[in-house]
Order: sequence, then structure tokens, then C-alpha cells
Amino acid sequence: MTTFLKDIKPVLRLFLQTHRRELLLGAALSAATVTAGIALLGLSGWFITATALAGLTATVAATFDVFAPSAGIRFLAILRTAARYGERLTTHNATLAVLAALRERLFRGWASPGAARTLLNRPARLLFRLTADIDALDSLYLRILVPAAVAIGSALVASVTLGLMHPLFGLFFGFCLVLAGLGLPLAAGRLALKPARRRAYGIETIRSRTIDLVAGQTDLLMADRLAAQQQAIVAADAYTANADDRLNRIETGVTFGFGLLSAALLAAALLSVAVLMQAGAITAPVAALGVLVAFAATEPFAALRRGAMEFGRTILAAKRIAPRLSATEADFAPGAPAHELTFALRNITVAHDRAARPALLDVTLELRRGEHIAVVGSSGAGKSTLLSLLAGELPPAAGIAAALDATLLTQRTELFQDTLRGNLLLAAPDADDDQLRDALAAAGLLADVDALPSGLDTTLGEGGMGLSGGQSRRLALARLFLRDTPLWLLDEPTEGLDGRTARDVLHRLALKAEGRTLVIATHIRREAALADRIAVLDGGRITEFSRRGEAAFEKALNRLRPD
Repeated sequence: MTTFLKDIKPVLRLFLQTHRRELLLGAALSAATVTAGIALLGLSGWFITATALAGLTATVAATFDVFAPSAGIRFLAILRTAARYGERLTTHNATLAVLAALRERLFRGWASPGAARTLLNRPARLLFRLTADIDALDSLYLRILVPAAVAIGSALVASVTLGLMHPLFGLFFGFCLVLAGLGLPLAAGRLALKPARRRAYGIETIRSRTIDLVAGQTDLLMADRLAAQQQAIVAADAYTANADDRLNRIETGVTFGFGLLSAALLAAALLSVAVLMQAGAITAPVAALGVLVAFAATEPFAALRRGAMEFGRTILAAKRIAPRLSATEADFAPGAPAHELTFALRNITVAHDRAARPALLDVTLELRRGEHIAVVGSSGAGKSTLLSLLAGELPPAAGIAAALDATLLTQRTELFQDTLRGNLLLAAPDADDDQLRDALAAAGLLADVDALPSGLDTTLGEGGMGLSGGQSRRLALARLFLRDTPLWLLDEPTEGLDGRTARDVLHRLALKAEGRTLVIATHIRREAALADRIAVLDGGRITEFSRRGEAAFEKALNRLRPD
């Protein structure tokens, strides 16, 4: 129970922070709908019975007031209709608005450097969090919280109404209704917890495996694993179908249970009003009112059946997204270094989660403004980790880090299915077309863009489809040029480019980097040649440090891969 409250608390907090008034109004309208329905049914039964009895004698018929009850029935009918319409409009509008805010909050959380890195290899999981998990949370308000509150309220109204006929009758009926009416959904929710989670896992697995099949069908075909991947999807579908079957069986049992509950409570109400009538405590019209109120009071509890079936899915969704919603710590941001320095690292140690050894160990390094340094070393030596630390994406486990604002150009060129302008504006949202064209010209891509029929408004496909590898890298370079930061961090900026394109990119980069500080992580000679300092990383430690003009500098260059 403690874990459940911990997981659900961030979600409830967001619900209340964003649209508290609408959510409370929706709950109030839902309660008004149910209360009006109970009163309408009870008053109608009383009125029909009283009218029939009044017609037995002319004296009573002449004095019987039909107008006040008729007006009350019309009022309750109109109130029930209006409240139902308002409740549906308010609750669904508020829920959709909350889910939109929740999706935005979660997307921003996953877009932060540390969280995004954990999902880099599992993009299908992120898609599932933003879609199915968020959608599952609409049940929390619409099918769990509001129906439960309304059901308890209806039990209270029925208990008070029947208690006016006889206190023990009202207390006994209300106690049994709450005990059984809430007990059945709680038991069903507990039974459905595991199959609901299995169903959620199964759907996620189907989606991820299908995405892998579609996106990687060429690789799967070449590796002769296409049929195996198809069988994996079929297995996930069978797993999900079994969970669905189990949930359907539980729901059938709950439906049958509520039928028995309604029949038992209605029979008990009939016997009770019969005894009270025989004792002369109530009249026949009041007895009819009591039976119909008892019958109507059980209806709101039946609405909890759907929420019980989705309880496990809702809790699982809240558990998976709650850590990102409740995270209050900001991304690591290095402090400001001394005036003449761009960055300063003192005895820095960085360790990745579940890694056997630190990625960086006792690293001390500093660089003055305007200087260029190449960080070289074998794969896994810690070069990318060092850049992530300077960019503020990784906090140090030990030591002190200070750095100016930095822009990181990673090995991967991340382009989106958007226009060229939209991809450029990610770096500088306020840039005008002249600034965008200047950046493209500096990157050597302006002529190619101008040759396109739509120019900057040309739409790229997924991952930048429509551009060659060199053009994609130049577009990423143009985005870098739009970022006016004193420190540029480059992770193998020309990897995968042909020699001519790579040399042109590096030439343009050197021109634009005049007066800025560059940190280049590389194992290619042509990239390291831009630097006037070389730091050699080995096993997370800086083992060598040399300056241009020193023999160690040339020696370090000669050990790198040639152009």
C-alpha cells in the first residue's frame, strides 16, 4: 500500500495542480447525476403508488396534490440530464487536458540528457510511455476515483433516506452496500492485477518487436532471422491473448457478483419495507420509494467494475512514469570557472550506472579561453564521457567541475522529420532566415539548399532522409554554428565522411571556431590536427598531455588513424 501511494502521488499532484477546479466540478456533477437519479426513481415510485391509492376513494383523489410531485419529477429529470451532460463534458475535457500536460511533462523529462540516454537503445519503450502509459492514467480519475467517491456518496444518501423510515434499516443497508459494493471491485482488482500487468507488458512487447521487424527487416533478412522475429511477435500476441482471457473471466465473475449483490439487497429491502408496513411505520408509497432507492443505490457500485479491471494497468503505468514526474533534481550544471579559463576539472571521477569500473578516474584538466584541445584514446577510454561531463549531461561522482556554456556535437547526426528550417531552429529558435542561411553558407550547404524546390521549407524524412551523409553532417554543423556558446564539444565530427568532405568540414569548422574553445574527441589525425593541445585518455585516466611544437604532440598525432 505504501508503494502504491508513493507511485500514484506524483500523478495525483499533477492532476490537482493543472485542472483542480474542473476535476472537482466534474466529480460534483457526477455525484449530482447519481443523486438526482436515485431521487427521481424513488420519487417516481412514491408518486405512482400514491396516485394509484388516492384513486381508490373520491375524497382522497379530490384532495391529492399531483402538481408538487410532478414538478419535482420534472425538475429531477432535467437536473439529471443537465448534470450528466455537464459531468461528461467537464470530466473528459479536464482529463484530456491533464493527460496532455502529463505527456508534455514526461516528454520534457525524458528529453533531458540523462534520461534520454537510458532510452537511446529502446525508443519503442519511450513511445509506449508517452502513449499507452499516459492513456492508462485516464482510468485513475474517470473509472476509479470519481466512481468510488460517487458510489460511497450514493450509499450515504440511500442510508440516510432509508434511515428516516427506520434507523436500523438505513444503517444495515448502507453498511452492507459499502462493504459488498467496494469489496467486490477491490477483490477483482487484486485478482486482475497480475493479468492486467501481463497484458500491458504483452502489448508493449508486440509493439517493440513489430517496430524492430519493420525498421530492421533488411538486417533480419540478411541474418536469416526474419521468420524468428515474426514468431516472436506471434508468441507475444499469444501471451497477451492469455492475459485478456484471464481479465475477461474475472470481469464476468464480477458482473455475476454484482448481480447477486443487487438481488440480495433488493430482496432485503423488500422484506424490510414489508415488515415496516405491517408494523404501520410506513405507508405503501413510502415503501415503494424505499425499494426503488435501494435498487438505484447499487448502480454506481457496478460502475467500479471497469476500474477494477484496469487497476493493475493504471498502477503499472503510474509506477513506470512516477520516478520521472517526481524527480526534483535538476540536470547537472558545472559551475563557472576562473575568468581566464573555459573549463577546469579537479580530481574528477565519473561512473556510469551498473558499470564495473569508473569511466573517468581522478581526471584533472583545464583549458584557457580560445584554446583547442584534442582528446584521443581507444574506444571505451572515456572520451565521450568527458564531453558529456563538460556539457552538463553527466554529474561527477567525485571531484569539482567548472565550465562555461557548451554545445555538444555528437557522433550521431540527429535530424527530425521536419523542414530544414525546423531542424535548424532547434539550435536557435529566434533565428531569422538570414541567420539560418549564413549558418548554412558557413557549413557549405547553402548551395544545396537553394537548389531544392522548397529551399528551407523542404521537408526531410525520418532521420533526415532525403540528405546524403555528408549533407546531414553539414546540417548538423550549421546547427552548431547557430549556437553562440564559448565552448564547442565535438565527438568525432567527421567520422564516416569521405576525405574530401571531411577536410572541407574541418576547414569551415576551424574558421567559425576562431576565438572559441574547442574540445575534440577523436582517433583520426585530421581532426586532432586542429588542436594545439592533445590529452591522451587510457582507462579513464589522462596518461599524456602535450602542446603543439613538442615532440610528444607529434608522437601522439602519429599514433592516430591517418586521414
